[in-house]
Amino acid sequence: MAKNPADGPARAPRRTSGLSRDLIIRTAIEILDEGGESALTIRALTIRLRTGYGALYHHVSDRNDLLTGATDAIITGVLSGTAPDADRLGSGTETDTDPRGTGTAADPRASLRALALGLFDAVEAHPWVGRELSREPWRPALLDFYEAIGRLLDALAVPDEARFDAAGTFMSFVLGAGAQSAANASHLATATTARDTFLAATASRWTDLDPAKYPFVRATVTRLSDHDDREQFLAGVDIILRGIAAQG
Repeated sequence: MAKNPADGPARAPRRTSGLSRDLIIRTAIEILDEGGESALTIRALTIRLRTGYGALYHHVSDRNDLLTGATDAIITGVLSGTAPDADRLGSGTETDTDPRGTGTAADPRASLRALALGLFDAVEAHPWVGRELSREPWRPALLDFYEAIGRLLDALAVPDEARFDAAGTFMSFVLGAGAQSAANASHLATATTARDTFLAATASRWTDLDPAKYPFVRATVTRLSDHDDREQFLAGVDIILRGIAAQG
């Protein structure tokens, strides 16, 4: 029998395969990546997963639970891939002058760099993660991240009395840079001016500044217009790691 148009649009068939928290979180990440935090609603999930509210609430308590689970999943992914990647980080013997980061998985310093870069890249790929970390910084997965840093500092023979400050400084820089990266990504997503054009215009304005009042700012103009945020982040990580090494 043909469907009466007055009955409204046909509903998508309900899911017949099993629903799990892992599947729900992975689907929430997809929605967040596609449309940001505002796109993630319980209704959007039920439609994407072709399930009902009751089945969904059996695995998650509310939208905040979804955001927490999604953010923790991204951080856990960073922790599971802490060994330096040859394609992204280079290969061979680590040096202080290599901005890409090198070394082996057994090198605590290289692993610290990989942890930092992993979180930076994760926030760049998922800008909503940076905003979630700023709203709720000490979530369970981030405690695991902090613990990993502490163990690597121990492997570097950082003294007990310096380890707390070293770990805190390292975490503050990585999370702060991640939050800034998320803010930049959000701005660029809605801006009408491309990043290169924006930096070139800023460099031009800085060139016109009073050299007596802003000698350093004007001196950085040549670096500003063509700098790479990722390489600058790694340079900052190296500065901190050299300071940490001095504590040993």
